[in-house]
Amino acid sequence: MRNCSEQEREKKVAVKKQTLAARRWRGFRKNRRGYYSLLIFSLLFGVSLFAEVLSNDKPLLVKYQGEYYCPLFKVYPETVFGGDFETETDYQDPYILEKLTSDGNKVVFPLNPYDYTSINLELDRPVPSPPAKENILGTDDRGRDVLARLLYGFRLSVLFGFALTLIGTFVGIIAGAVQGYFGGRTDLFFQRFIEIWSSMPELYLLIIFASIFKPSILLLLILLSLFGWMGLSDYVRAEFLKGRNMEYVKAAKALGVGNLTIMYRHLLPNGMTPVITFLPFRISSAILSLTALDFLGLGVPPTTPSLGELLKQGKGNIEAWWLSLTTFIVLVGTLILLIFIGEALREAFDPRRQ
Repeated sequence: MRNCSEQEREKKVAVKKQTLAARRWRGFRKNRRGYYSLLIFSLLFGVSLFAEVLSNDKPLLVKYQGEYYCPLFKVYPETVFGGDFETETDYQDPYILEKLTSDGNKVVFPLNPYDYTSINLELDRPVPSPPAKENILGTDDRGRDVLARLLYGFRLSVLFGFALTLIGTFVGIIAGAVQGYFGGRTDLFFQRFIEIWSSMPELYLLIIFASIFKPSILLLLILLSLFGWMGLSDYVRAEFLKGRNMEYVKAAKALGVGNLTIMYRHLLPNGMTPVITFLPFRISSAILSLTALDFLGLGVPPTTPSLGELLKQGKGNIEAWWLSLTTFIVLVGTLILLIFIGEALREAFDPRRQ
């Protein structure tokens, strides 16, 4: 009995000695659905970062007349491989392919030999063409490979979501911290400003700017960042309003600690819980916003691979079920994974579960 009680006491002491981050990570891993969702999402995103290696119309390696070439990393003129022109080599040209595969020459293409801009000129069916051996997920209305555009479009959506979330989180933390810590007139001024700014018609502004400027990722990121910080600032403001009256803050002020130091070293770590728990939901919201704007034609340029653009094509070509179905699976699957991750984070950071 004594040994059992001593072991229990040792376990309790060991648990108390664990850092808060370790306890939260252990709580996150207990949520199997969120933990495996994080693994799957990380794997898919990691694979998409190597999209050029997995899906490209340029070979990974070429052995021609005893010399090795890497067209994926360097541009070679056609004359290098026995062509007649000084322009960049078209490795899908039957004449060039014959040169690269005959007389002991070898060429290694990616698993999917199509870029997101590649047009399959060898199709014997009208576009958009259904899934076939040449194009596993079919082609769009311009003969471009759907698998390649999904792979590149998924990467673009996730990177855009990360960038928009990072900017919105940074601005939201600063705005909420200033409001909550200083309070009074500062808080009142910011709240009135947020009320006025949030009443601006965001969609109309996007339409106006899209008609004035050339569509681009940067323009879209700037416009959405102007409105993407207000929701988070309210949560940070509430945490700082609660924390500014705590005893340790009053003690720090009495010792002469500066306001910036108190905000950064003391209040911010305690106010990061709502920020971290809402990050996956903000990323999913950013991805959904980009997809919706691309669907309406207000997002990225037409040549850019986009999930919203594929959905728009599916709407315009109802009979081409592979366009809508595959894009729907990628988009909804991504959002579901992010939601599961967010739920697991919220449970892990819940102080009642610590």
